[in-house]
Amino acid sequence: MKQSVFTIESNDRIAENTFRMALTGDTSAFTRPGQFANIKLDGFYLRRPISVCDYNANGLILIYKTVGEGTEYMSQLLPGGKLDLLTGLGNGFDTALSGENPLLIAGGGGVPPMVKLAKTLIAEGKKVTAVIGFNKASEVYCEDALKKLGVNVFVTTADGSYGVKGFVTDVMKSLDYSFFYTCGPLPMYRAIRKTVRTEGQYSFEERMGCGFGACMGCSIKTRSGAKRICKDGPVFDSAEIIWEEPKK
Repeated sequence: MKQSVFTIESNDRIAENTFRMALTGDTSAFTRPGQFANIKLDGFYLRRPISVCDYNANGLILIYKTVGEGTEYMSQLLPGGKLDLLTGLGNGFDTALSGENPLLIAGGGGVPPMVKLAKTLIAEGKKVTAVIGFNKASEVYCEDALKKLGVNVFVTTADGSYGVKGFVTDVMKSLDYSFFYTCGPLPMYRAIRKTVRTEGQYSFEERMGCGFGACMGCSIKTRSGAKRICKDGPVFDSAEIIWEEPKK
């Protein structure tokens, strides 16, 4: 983990309620795709954890949805502004487990980290397929970014207004793959675990108090005990997760 001040280069709307922010600054703390940043916003008590879409030696890309006061405030920030970030948080995805034909599965706000993951896997010589799901056409983003990397991309929308009508699991059933990586909401995970045919890794989205393991506010049950999503995760192997049935 490293604390640094970044400069906003751009902050543009790319889909319904979704923005892409480019920042320049020190990214040396990042070592794996799937790690995240924790952003300090003026006037807000807690930092905001945001997954990282992509990064290089000069800066990083954040893609975020406006779902509350904090992200709404972020959407109004202008180029030239400064942001205090904690970087290199979380464990990230392990690409050594991928096999030759990994499958990336993401829904909604879980799509951004798939870009850096896909870029890393393709650089390692892997043949990558991605299935990304949204509610409707106006929410679709990152399709072109993934295709430009050479990823075989399938897009699903719940209302059928773009791509395949249905959910990510509807496409997954007909695909062959060696390993899977996924990021998205918990209901999607419950459907995925009943559909996948290989081992994989889940990246959990969760509200976080501190973002670096001090408060135990974002724990998950695993076969080796409770683990913190922010510090021990957010990525967990499918075999170690203890799934709890939703309360009725």
